[in-house]
Amino acid sequence: MEFIKKAELSFEEVSDQKRVIVEGILKDIETRGEEAVRELAKKFDNWEGDFILSDEKKAKLIAEVPEQVKKDIQFAYDQVFGFAKAQRESIVEFEKETLEGVRLGQKVIPMEVAGCYVPGGRFAHACSAIMSVATAKAAGVKTVIACSPPRGESIAPAVVYAMELAGADIIIEMGGVQAIATMAFGLFTGKPANILVGPGNAFVAEAKAILSGTGKCAIDVFAGPTESSVIADKTADAMTVAVDLVSQAEHGLDSPVWLHTDCRELAEKVAELMPKVIADMPDPETPATSWRDFGEIILCEDREEVAKVSDEYASEHVQVMAEDLDWWTNRLTNYGSLFLGEGSTVPQGDKCSGTNHILPTKKAGYMSGGLNVHKFLKIMTYQEIKPEANKVVSGAASRLSRVEGMEGHARACDWRLRKFFPNEEWDFEVYDQTKY
Repeated sequence: MEFIKKAELSFEEVSDQKRVIVEGILKDIETRGEEAVRELAKKFDNWEGDFILSDEKKAKLIAEVPEQVKKDIQFAYDQVFGFAKAQRESIVEFEKETLEGVRLGQKVIPMEVAGCYVPGGRFAHACSAIMSVATAKAAGVKTVIACSPPRGESIAPAVVYAMELAGADIIIEMGGVQAIATMAFGLFTGKPANILVGPGNAFVAEAKAILSGTGKCAIDVFAGPTESSVIADKTADAMTVAVDLVSQAEHGLDSPVWLHTDCRELAEKVAELMPKVIADMPDPETPATSWRDFGEIILCEDREEVAKVSDEYASEHVQVMAEDLDWWTNRLTNYGSLFLGEGSTVPQGDKCSGTNHILPTKKAGYMSGGLNVHKFLKIMTYQEIKPEANKVVSGAASRLSRVEGMEGHARACDWRLRKFFPNEEWDFEVYDQTKY
């Protein structure tokens, strides 16, 4: 493995610095509540108005959205909601008699309240609203609260339209760490979120991670600054690779993009093209900084090493522009979402193809996929052990409890054996658990 271009900064070091800041903000909000949130909104967004979007203001903002924009948002919604609905239909409740008199079952129960964060700032992320809110509604969540930072006097009208179309029950004009804390603690709504979902900057991602670690709520994934990688071989077009890398580097100053290839000629050509493609952007500073600080081009010996390196990076998005797409589909195991072939590009998934664009970052792809209806569902189990089945089940549970040294557990089972089978004799052997 050889670095044709290596990142200049360590993302882990930058993240550690931000976590300290976020911990202080969250502690202040937990202590002082809504007062602290109002101060932060004034400081970061210059916002002093109401946070919860009124029906009147919502209608006015939606009226500002051009009809073609509404049609495009509707198309994205139909794709994303349709895919999420199919996911929900794939998860079924069932009941099974595993032994005579033993009835086991699975129930699928949606969470009561979901908090959906929709990024703002430089971009109006209407599609992010669909990805989170529509998926929660497809899962059957009763109350969906959506937060997004105001841009001037309001959330962007297209974002409001997307939230409304997707089914948001409460819309809050607020961004940043204070928005995450507001949804987690139920400030201004009285409805603490069971789960927080949605992408955001590094501060938002850290806030979600910290709150989930304290048991305040669940989160979808660690969805921090966007990561994208391209896997390409000798058949790939260097300009297509460069354009796609730059398309993702525009997300933010700390959004890494990576090229993994086994073709030196392609690697060197992409390295040559990147500054030119970046310079042609309307705002070249952001992708230029991202590419300089976090961008990498890694030359591997063969496709097997490319796959190994890609799985080690576990990028949020992985594009494959190479021969034998089926091999890559079957070989790769760690990523957020996979984009196969030159006809597939990350912006399609980001906006409207139908799969969810809220995906794991910082190697969370090792253990999790992206946002889907499963995240909003509690898979609950139940059981009924009829008296006659206790001869088998309580007998085994009693013995296993004593193997583990748990006498109280064993006696609960022993009681049932005596109660349900009074005419039988039982030898409740006390095992020496140190031997097992």
